[in-house]
Amino acid sequence: MRDSYSAGVDRDKVRQAYASVADLYIGLFGTREQVDPDDLAFIGRHLATRTGPVLDLGCGPGHLTGYLHSLGVNATGIDLVPEFLTHARVAHPDVEFHSGSLESLDVVAGSVDGILAWYSLIHLPPEELDGVLAEFRRALAPGGPLVLGMFDHDEVGPFDHKVVTAYRWPVDEISERLTRAGFVEVERLRRPREGDRRPHTAFAAVAGDS
Repeated sequence: MRDSYSAGVDRDKVRQAYASVADLYIGLFGTREQVDPDDLAFIGRHLATRTGPVLDLGCGPGHLTGYLHSLGVNATGIDLVPEFLTHARVAHPDVEFHSGSLESLDVVAGSVDGILAWYSLIHLPPEELDGVLAEFRRALAPGGPLVLGMFDHDEVGPFDHKVVTAYRWPVDEISERLTRAGFVEVERLRRPREGDRRPHTAFAAVAGDS
C-alpha cells in the first residue's frame, strides 16, 4: 500500500498523537465488546454479506476488521499507526493488516466490495472530505457499501478531541457530500449525547452506477 495521506492533514501529527496513547486507546477501545451493540449490528447489516474484498480504513487496533472476519468477510485493515498495526496482527493473526492511506488507495478502480471508515475521517479538514469520498467511490464496485461513523453536530467545525483535533458534522451535510461523491444513502443511525459520549451518526451508502 502507498503510504500517503491527505495533504490537508498533518499526517505525522495524527500518527504521532495516536502512537503516544496507543496502549491506552487499545485498552479503552480495542475489542468488539467495547463497541455499542447497535453499532456492531449496523456494520454487520451492511457489510456481512459482501463476498469480495472489504477494506477497514483507519482500522486502529483492528477489532472491527476482526469482527468482519468473524462474520466471514474478506476484510483487510489499513492504518497509519504502526503500534495499532502491531497489536492488530497479534490479536487477529488470520487477518491482513497494512500501512496505508485514505486519500490514495492502492487498489484497482471498482475492485473493492465494501468499505468501513469508522471514525477514520474525523481528522480530515472539511475541504479534504470530498476528495477522500471520491477516492472511496473510485475503489468501490457499483452497489458496494460504504459505512461511516462520524461525530454529529449542528454545524461543521473542529473540537478538542482527546487525541488530536477532529471535526464534527451536521448529518445532512454528510449526506449531501456522499451524494456529490456518487453514493446513495440507504440508512443512518443517530445516537444523542450520553454522558461523556458525544452525539454520533453512522451512515450506510452504496456506490451508484458509474
